[in-house]
Amino acid sequence: MGDFYQNGVITTLHNLVDRPIAALEKDLESFAKQRPMALVLPSLFSELEGPALAAIIDEIAKVKYIDEIIIGLDQADEAQYRYALKFFSRLPQRHRVLWNDGPRLRAIDERLQNRGISPKEPGKGRNVWFCLGYVLSSGRAEAVALHDCDILTYDRRLLANLFYPVAHPGFSYEFCKGYYARVADGKINGRVSRLLVTPLIRSLKKVFGDLEYLEYLDSYRYPLSGEFSMRKDVLTDLRIPSDWGLEIGVLSEMYRNYSTNKICQIDIADTYDHKHQSLSATDDSGGLSKMSIDISKAIFRKLATNGVVFTNETFRSIKATYFRVALDFVESYRNDAIVNGLDLDLHREEQAVELFAHNIVKAGSTFLENPMETPFIPSWNRVSSAEPSLLADLLAAVEADQEEYS
Repeated sequence: MGDFYQNGVITTLHNLVDRPIAALEKDLESFAKQRPMALVLPSLFSELEGPALAAIIDEIAKVKYIDEIIIGLDQADEAQYRYALKFFSRLPQRHRVLWNDGPRLRAIDERLQNRGISPKEPGKGRNVWFCLGYVLSSGRAEAVALHDCDILTYDRRLLANLFYPVAHPGFSYEFCKGYYARVADGKINGRVSRLLVTPLIRSLKKVFGDLEYLEYLDSYRYPLSGEFSMRKDVLTDLRIPSDWGLEIGVLSEMYRNYSTNKICQIDIADTYDHKHQSLSATDDSGGLSKMSIDISKAIFRKLATNGVVFTNETFRSIKATYFRVALDFVESYRNDAIVNGLDLDLHREEQAVELFAHNIVKAGSTFLENPMETPFIPSWNRVSSAEPSLLADLLAAVEADQEEYS
């Protein structure tokens, strides 16, 4: 059970009582008459064979307030796409599977490449971007939610809580971020959020002062959660990062486009667990190592757009400050774990801090060497301006795939 404390510059909506799921869903079914809802599920084909997604679909199949479900399918050949269509066919809601590697969507992507506005690298950001484009082309939804497909502790209360703030006709929120405690199997997880993002933000405050953007980021209880919801009008101007900076990039976009009183966060789960990335200490092309570099660069880029000047000396100061702050956090989390009877490996925690400190400098050097890097995928407003028929063609391509391969 959460507390009721409001911290930072965005509203926090807590789990104060164990409200019955039937009551939540009854409200949402009423809201859906005015604000139809769509759910976006970005998925790798491998997740269809994993332990989480089948249970997630079984839960979603019980939900009556969702009008449309859009599944973005990555890394699938034709046989796997056909399998995916059967896999999701038990959903009673209208649903569409975007075959991102199929010839029709590849042709759409080639048109974007010719215009210089295609996503530059594969991954979750590209997948999400195409799914949101489909939401706009379909025109059925007024509220949209997104969550990952590897949640091992999933139940449909998570989805109801996530939709509620942006679906409620009496609320003015344009965007909602889900948060939760990353505790599972007797351990505290979420190292990148706990040991990189929050200590880095606090360190940047020490170096640069209480900048408004840093105060905004520091208001989020779990800034790296993959669960968020929004009103449809947010989608047209939203620029999606294509790398591991996706979650921080989306938060930065909301900061750029909206007042903080239009943004909230909500407690969506008592426990949460999903697949874990390796630390990848000797290879910064993957795992938590790459994630830490991409996230750090995303924060540095946003600060630069707000007039902050970086130098090599600045990044050395940030590293030193971060290292001290992060080690203090390790001690805090160690004590929290002991009080709650949880395990926390002190060596693994400090090993992660050492890697993240090294990667903060590496991210800074990369930023200084290539300050013009733009990892954002263009907004759908820009795409529609360059290719006015593309959204309609995207809709037609998805429908044709679904009809041909079902």
